[in-house]
Amino acid sequence: MNHKKRVGNVAALTAVALASVTALAACSSDDDTTPAASGGDSSACAPAGENVTLTFTSWIPGIEDVVKIWNDANPDIQVEVQTGPNGNGGTYQNFFNQLKAGNAPDLGQIEYDALPNFRVQDGLTDLGACDIVLEAKDQFVDWTWNQVSFGEEGSAFAVPQDAGPMALFYRKDLFEENNIPVPTTWEEYADAAEQVRDAGGYITNFSQGDINQFAGFVWQAGGSWFGNDGENWSVDLTSPESTKVAEYWQDLIDRDLVTSHPAWTSEWDNAYNTGEDWTWVSAVWGANSIMSGAPDTAGKWAVAPMPQWEAGQTAAGNWGGSSTAVFKGTEHPYEAAKFALWLNTSDEALTGLIEAANLYPATKAGTSLPILAEGVEFYGDQPIYDVFAEASTGVAADFTWGPTMTQTYADVSDGFKGAVTGSGSLLEALETAEDSTISTLKSQSIPVTE
Repeated sequence: MNHKKRVGNVAALTAVALASVTALAACSSDDDTTPAASGGDSSACAPAGENVTLTFTSWIPGIEDVVKIWNDANPDIQVEVQTGPNGNGGTYQNFFNQLKAGNAPDLGQIEYDALPNFRVQDGLTDLGACDIVLEAKDQFVDWTWNQVSFGEEGSAFAVPQDAGPMALFYRKDLFEENNIPVPTTWEEYADAAEQVRDAGGYITNFSQGDINQFAGFVWQAGGSWFGNDGENWSVDLTSPESTKVAEYWQDLIDRDLVTSHPAWTSEWDNAYNTGEDWTWVSAVWGANSIMSGAPDTAGKWAVAPMPQWEAGQTAAGNWGGSSTAVFKGTEHPYEAAKFALWLNTSDEALTGLIEAANLYPATKAGTSLPILAEGVEFYGDQPIYDVFAEASTGVAADFTWGPTMTQTYADVSDGFKGAVTGSGSLLEALETAEDSTISTLKSQSIPVTE
């Protein structure tokens, strides 16, 4: 979940040697003390037959109120909420420490890009053993299910929670006043960038630090940075799709058509609040970031689909999104799975999460909830979530995150910071980060092909 401003890198995660991701699942299933260790073994996900209390760690604002709805209706399965900083702010490191000590909570919130870290360290319960989970598969947007199953039939290492489909936030008033058409393709976006610059502004801000946005651009273009064949990881930050995206943004940087304020700072807020920056290609949660960072522009924004590489396409990237995972070692996988499904599929829970934290549901039905059909005053009463509902259907299902995203993000960010100041290029940053990622995987005894 990335609905709030997020800063910084994930704390370094302790690595373990392993033969392969597949071997992890096999080793897990040999451990009789670990319930739900392998998909399909329904006996590993049986009801406890007695009252159960679960622990759940999350950083969602207002999560206590949503869980209270469950507790009031389910006296036999009570959930105690533990809150903390967002995953990158320390909660992930806490999870790893707790797993090592054998006292992890039953459930925890984990963003999609962090799930592989927990998978390779054998920290997750495969809920494929729970029929109630596999039966819910079709309720979720396809690509979100792929994020939690890692593309493995009969497995589910978490339950999808929210998503971050991307679209174009733009200053409708400024585009209209300057007779600039709203771009529908990336070529038109570059043309608009020149016109916006002539009018005294910048088309957008290029993020040096939050690499998830750039990954979303690559996702939309049809690329993927990682792969896993069941035995080895592959790393490809310089695929044709990544190269195309990097060269596109490098051109805008070189021609001084974008700003490069550090994201989530007062400078970033000011650029949008004063009209220096006119658009932001961002995820659905970005609606809140603009509202909080640029309050003087209320009523002047609108949302349109993400620009396309080819006219007529409807592809979208994704930026952010979380899951509810059940940790290895839980004594109550069935009850944990039952709660996780309720939290992320029931209308009452999803409505509560939207009201409390503006989470965008990962379920197909959730995108049609009445609360998301309302016009948003800040955006000129436009029902902006209709745009994101359509975008969600255009997110490819096969984008794969790697098991060392902390290091990858940090290395790409270091290179991007240099590129925006004229030291190196975006593509060179990706090349360097690819090499260092492969080295990191090898140093952690994670099998990787070159």
